[in-house]
Amino acid sequence: MNRRELMVGAGAAAALSAAPARAQDAALRLGMVLPLTGPFAAYGQQVQAGLRLYLDRHGDRVAGRRIEVMVEDDGGIADATKRIAQSMVTREGVEVLGGFGLTPLALAAAPIATRARVAQIVMVAATSAVTEASPYVVRTSYTTPQVTSRIAAWVIAEGVTTAMTLVLDYGPGADAEATFVADFTAGGGQVIDSLRVPMQNPDFAPFLQRVADRKPQVLFVFVPSGMGAPLLKQWVERGLDRSGTRLVADGSVTDDMVLPQMGDAALGLVTGFHYTAWHDSPLNRDFVRDIQARTGGRPNFMAVAAYDGAHLLFQALAATGGDAAGPALVDAMKGMAFESPRGPILIDPDTRDIVQDISMRRVERIDGELWNVAFQTFPQVRDPAKG
Repeated sequence: MNRRELMVGAGAAAALSAAPARAQDAALRLGMVLPLTGPFAAYGQQVQAGLRLYLDRHGDRVAGRRIEVMVEDDGGIADATKRIAQSMVTREGVEVLGGFGLTPLALAAAPIATRARVAQIVMVAATSAVTEASPYVVRTSYTTPQVTSRIAAWVIAEGVTTAMTLVLDYGPGADAEATFVADFTAGGGQVIDSLRVPMQNPDFAPFLQRVADRKPQVLFVFVPSGMGAPLLKQWVERGLDRSGTRLVADGSVTDDMVLPQMGDAALGLVTGFHYTAWHDSPLNRDFVRDIQARTGGRPNFMAVAAYDGAHLLFQALAATGGDAAGPALVDAMKGMAFESPRGPILIDPDTRDIVQDISMRRVERIDGELWNVAFQTFPQVRDPAKG
């Protein structure tokens, strides 16, 4: 277990003690469980960058509570997530859990949040069912059906009648496949094949060959952040970019974090998503500038979800007068609405899931750099999987 402690507030350097400090100085411990090593380490880095920016801007105190952030590395392994979360709430005095870079990690911690009655703020995991795993889960990222439903609507409006799907074989991928198939079929289209790529050592080549053989009008793709570049490389190598089949994807394929290095293969690719670093608002321009100054790279959807997760926590604590007990804090979060760098967001009071704008974007080269440029927006989309 690789423990890191992120001390909040400019210049703060005092180490956390092993025992709860609430009785002495009303401190509140926020336990962040993140993948900081392994293949998903970039996820944890983006979450830390967004969280740190919010705390540096707004300070480390709210409603008489000083916020102390404890960060632990789960390496992207669910068993480690469970052990860390258990230790945090039973031994370390953690009152709020946050982070969770993948669906299995969020689900591993949910029973602990339920038993301990602590709020669990999910900042990355996107499978729809995550919020149903515990009444104490609140999500500030997105859900796969939320985005995929709007992609399907756009594809139907484009007059497409035949499609295939290609997804990574895990929770969000299954969500994406099911949503696209249901919505596209309901709109009059035909899904002629659905392909699932194994998570372990994924190789897209044999699946793309099947796409080349079947020749759908559109291939809808969902793969996690970081896998878009190899997928696009193989897409171009097989000449599918000239085949007449259009590639349309979830925005994680052209994640803002990696898009600048993806090259010409990404140009013109249409994706649907809830955040783009190109979003034109004063709040987002400042957000992108400050994250770039800290990290040397663009923020992605994980950084903005962590920034918003911190804001949600602060606003809820202000509403409860500093009471961080799970029932009170989660009740305060329900129905909260505010302006994010991504645009207006709301925590659905019934589902504890995020409601937000979903945009269709096209990759364009502007001033020599690749950007996801929105050209159509669906306002305030709820997770359709929850009705």
